[in-house]
Amino acid sequence: MFEIWETSEPARLISDAGSLKVALEKVDTMCRLRHDQAVAHIGDAADGYHFEIRDHDGKALARLSYVPDTTRAYTSVVVEEMRGEGLSR
Repeated sequence: MFEIWETSEPARLISDAGSLKVALEKVDTMCRLRHDQAVAHIGDAADGYHFEIRDHDGKALARLSYVPDTTRAYTSVVVEEMRGEGLSR
């Protein structure tokens, strides 16, 4: 089990996920939402947003800082290597 936290002040639990792949997708969805809000001038994205994926013991496994670039369309923050796709074995 994984927990997804937005650690910008104040820190808040966003969701949980049964796998790392699902946790990464949820972080990507949150970044897309923050991008859309920045484009619509909702909220303050000046300092960006900070996310963590934590294990069941609360230990941070991954951290991501995201600053929306409103000059272009949203691009996923999750690259293929993180998803485990396209890896040659």
